[in-house]
Amino acid sequence: QVQLVESGGGLVQPGGSLRLSCAASGSIFSTYAMGWYRQAPGKQRELVAVISRIGSTNYATSVKGRFTISRDNASNTVLLQLNSLKPEDTAVYYCHAQKMIYEYWGQGTQVTVSL
Repeated sequence: QVQLVESGGGLVQPGGSLRLSCAASGSIFSTYAMGWYRQAPGKQRELVAVISRIGSTNYATSVKGRFTISRDNASNTVLLQLNSLKPEDTAVYYCHAQKMIYEYWGQGTQVTVSL
């Protein structure tokens, strides 16, 4: 079992930055691939970024070059740095952990990009 708690969301103007944090507990964090997904109103949940156990990363085309995912296995934390934010980045952002058939989700944190 893994428990995931996100923080760091909020309201930001276009062009601004936020840093999302996901604190994990309950299992061996370093053995899980971690990711961030988002869901905008009326849309399906979509992958934003993932980071493997060994630190390999992959990003959605829409965020590549603007968002950065990282992990700190010592503190059981995965971060998502969001730069150059656009209104279309507005969504609830979810932390995700996966190992083999097991996957876990956080409760989500709202990111709103607006003037």
